[in-house]
Amino acid sequence: MGRLLATFLALLTLGWASPALADVQLSFHSFNGSVLVGRYPHTFIVLEGELENGQKVNENYGFTAKSAGPAVLNGPVEHDILIEKPKYISSTNRHFTVTITDAQYRKIVAEMKAWRDAPGKYYDLDTRNCIHFVGAMAQIVGLKVEYPKDMLRRPKKWLNYITSLNPSLGARTIK
Repeated sequence: MGRLLATFLALLTLGWASPALADVQLSFHSFNGSVLVGRYPHTFIVLEGELENGQKVNENYGFTAKSAGPAVLNGPVEHDILIEKPKYISSTNRHFTVTITDAQYRKIVAEMKAWRDAPGKYYDLDTRNCIHFVGAMAQIVGLKVEYPKDMLRRPKKWLNYITSLNPSLGARTIK
């Protein structure tokens, strides 16, 4: 009995002495969109949790055109990273969530900055939109990603498709 107690105490002490494990959750969201509410269909990511160094993470990123006008239909336009308000996030579809490492978190932030800081007109509805941005983030964490042409303007349908390509997620499709 004394030996068991000593082992338990040693393990407990080791647990207190070891650094906290990373627990950052990366969620993939879509918004159905509606002309009536003034928002087009959209997809974005949400990062929540804590890094190993104790830094709290509560961020979200989506890639968008700087202004939504008819020019978007005619080719590349100026781009921006859209950060959503918490109230908006709660009204979107969360398709699935994965736990990521600190290194993956840093790669995601670096990739977001590369998209945000790219010079010129970088947003293109058919070749570089919010779906492509979220797909790049999914690939960083090892998910299989494809971009079927019939889904490039349908974020919810596309994320449901990504769910089907990655059955290990255990995620359900959203109607």
